[in-house]
This record gives sequence, C-alpha cells and structure tokens, in this order.
Amino acid sequence: MTRWGTVTTVKAPLRAILDFAAWHLEQGAHRLYLYLDEEAPRTFAALKAHPKIRVVQTDDAWWSKRNGRPEKHQARQAANARHANNRKPEVDWLAHIDVDEFLLPATPVDEQLSALPVDALCARIRPVEALAPGSGTIPGETAFKAFHLDQAARQRAARDCFPTWGPQLSGGFLSHVAGKLFFRAGTKGLQVRIHNVILNGEQNPGQVTLPGIELGHFHADSWEHFLASYRFRLSRGSYRAELKPQVRKAGAVNLHDLFQSIEDAGGETALRAFFDEVCVADRRLCDRLQAEGLLRRRAMDLDQLRVRHFPGVNPG
Repeated sequence: MTRWGTVTTVKAPLRAILDFAAWHLEQGAHRLYLYLDEEAPRTFAALKAHPKIRVVQTDDAWWSKRNGRPEKHQARQAANARHANNRKPEVDWLAHIDVDEFLLPATPVDEQLSALPVDALCARIRPVEALAPGSGTIPGETAFKAFHLDQAARQRAARDCFPTWGPQLSGGFLSHVAGKLFFRAGTKGLQVRIHNVILNGEQNPGQVTLPGIELGHFHADSWEHFLASYRFRLSRGSYRAELKPQVRKAGAVNLHDLFQSIEDAGGETALRAFFDEVCVADRRLCDRLQAEGLLRRRAMDLDQLRVRHFPGVNPG
C-alpha cells in the first residue's frame, strides 16, 4: 500500500487543528506532521497522544538549532516542510498544506498516488474555495467554488458568476489558484516552498496533476473569519502589497490595492458587500456556478469525525 501524509505549520485553535487532523486521518493518512508555531501545551498533548501524528513544538530551542526563527511565516512553513521531508521516511508521499486546507478525494488517496508514474516527483492538487453558508446550502453542507484552468474561460465565468468584482479576481477566488503539491518524501536535496518544490535548481521536476483530488480551502468561509484575518493578510499574508495582481490583464490591481480601494470608498460596509457577493453561497450564486460546472457540495461532518478520532478530547 502507498503510504501518504501531510505536513503543516499551524497556529490555530485546538478545534480547528483537530478538525483538520480528523478529516485527513479519515481519508487514510498514515502520518500527519504538525509543527506548532506558538506555545500550545494543551494542543501539543492532545496531538502527541495520537499514534499517527508527529507533533513538534517550534519553540526558541527548536529555532536556535536552525539559525534562528525566520520572521516571515512563509519561511517557517518552508523550513518545517523540509524538516519533515528530511526525517526518516514514514510515508511515500507528503502533501504540504495549511490547516484550513482539506484534501477532497473522489477515490482513495493511496490508490491515486500509487497509480502515478515512477518518475513523477510531485503531483499538483487544484483548490476549490469554501463559501459561507447561505440560501443555496442546506444545514451540514459546505459549498465550494471551483475555477476553469483555461484563462479565457476562467475570466468569462468570473464575470458571469460575480458581476461586480469578478473582473478583478482570478476565477472569483480570494486566495491562491496555484494549488499545492504532494511530493515524494525523503527526496534528498529537495527544497520545499509553499506552492512548489525545487530539486537541483529545477522547479517541480516530473510534475503531474491529480484531478481526482481537490483542495478544499476554507479561506473565508464566514464573515467573522474573513474579518478576523483581514488585517494580517493585508500586511503580511496573502493580500500583502508586494504580490502581483491575480488577473492577467492591463490595468489589473492586486488584492491589497483592491481591498484598500473598497475600504476607502465605504469602510466595513463596503467590505461586507464584497464578501456577500463573492463568498456567500446564496441560491443565485450557486445556480450560476452550477451552470458553469464550478459548484461542489460536501457534507464533511467534522464534529463527528473529531469525536471519532479524538475521543475524550475537549476542543474548548
């Protein structure tokens, strides 16, 4: 059997981490490598007790052995992923993903990975972005928006599905459309980045795609979540000023400038109107996405899975 796992640097509430872990254990993960990016003794204890989880507290002692703690969280993520790759291999494949990203396989993950060519070093998973519950969903269901790979079709669909803001967003997404990678664990000399890997100076050698697995990204799955993350993302995260525009066209602006212009025009009220159009699964949006073949629906039952895999752990 092909063994697989995930590697994640995490700073999140215990409930969110347990949900992430329970979901991937349920999908058949053999190992979860979790690197805690803050002091969290209760979280550490809950995770360490599970036989399939390897948890590391990246404290001062940890970073002092690694030339100090990188200031940017992206650099810490890359360093931790490289550590997981370089340790004694316990899995054949690792997926470098975040705690708000959930593998959504159509068929068992191990079967899909075992079917890949022997010369495939890495395999790309494309994202779908979770929508906040709305009039187009039923209780217990999560709706996701997908996107077309073809650029022209992607932007046409974005304009049709998101009439006000679609022209400024790649497929109507707020976060990445690049996706994430599975890579062969234990590959010597592999440099692991957020969306790519590098070996001997070559980016993503032997890359293939995994169309049978989508990456469910809970980037802005509620107004409260969006707003709580907004300032950090503007200054240091996925909306920061130095990033390029999502859309490849003349006059396109990046997300930082787009959000600043929205906020300058109408403050939090205008931001909420943006969120309601782009991120809420109302019936009309779901109908438009369905017509484009870009709507996904999942009943994930995270509360049930969390209890199954972590019985007796109170997530608070």
